[in-house]
Amino acid sequence: MSEDFILKTSRNDNLSISAFGIENINTSPCVIYAHGFKGFKDWGFVPYAAEYLAGAGYFVLTFNFSHNGIGKSLTEFTELDKFAENTISLEVDELNEMIDAYNFGFFGDPSSKGIGLIGHSRGGGVSLLVASQRDEVKAVAVWASVATFDRFTERQKKLWREKGVMEVLNTRTNQVMRMNVDFLEDIEQNKDDKLNIEKAVKNLNKPLLIVQGEQDLTVKPDEAKKLYEWSDKSKSELVIIPAASHTFNAAHPFEGTNTKLEQLLNTTKEFFNKHLI
Repeated sequence: MSEDFILKTSRNDNLSISAFGIENINTSPCVIYAHGFKGFKDWGFVPYAAEYLAGAGYFVLTFNFSHNGIGKSLTEFTELDKFAENTISLEVDELNEMIDAYNFGFFGDPSSKGIGLIGHSRGGGVSLLVASQRDEVKAVAVWASVATFDRFTERQKKLWREKGVMEVLNTRTNQVMRMNVDFLEDIEQNKDDKLNIEKAVKNLNKPLLIVQGEQDLTVKPDEAKKLYEWSDKSKSELVIIPAASHTFNAAHPFEGTNTKLEQLLNTTKEFFNKHLI
């Protein structure tokens, strides 16, 4: 079971949120899940994963970044204008606002046991940036995480600047989704500091779990190995799941669990049990 919330951000945007394990809020740590590019809180395995962790005793929050393209129809991209205006800096700010909302009792009186973050794909990079800055975050798990936000060739960047937009095909929905050049400029202007994942990992100084699918064609295993290389080995774990895809062999709509997804969830649960409880 889950309970839904809408959080109004400091920019007057709405974050659509689902809370799982609401009965655990006063007694257990909080785990916040951040989705990736073209992801959303109701995608595929996300509700199942949240229920799994809530069943393990955690208070779990999943949410949609305000400019991820998902509107009132929680599984359809109906806000492509907002999707075009998104930036990584905005997502970092919104994950921080999620943490603030939890701390200030927006969902109910919080426990004092700290917060764990989970980030998938691009959400992994965002989670690492935020975790490196927030003392309340006691541990972070990243699933198929990017090691850099700059994922574009020089030719792509040149055309992007000339046109003012980049067009991306969503192969699942066949929608052409636009990204304004502001997205690129945000990455380039902040690549050495605010949005530098390598710097964040080197400054993390808290437990880190890196889980990667061996057959991930979207974010290659080399990126997971880079994250581990940058990390404090005494506080980090790298788990590469054989024959697993970018989404750990799960699909949308969700068609049920599988052995790779169960390995991911069990590994994550054991990690948080060790470092949060």
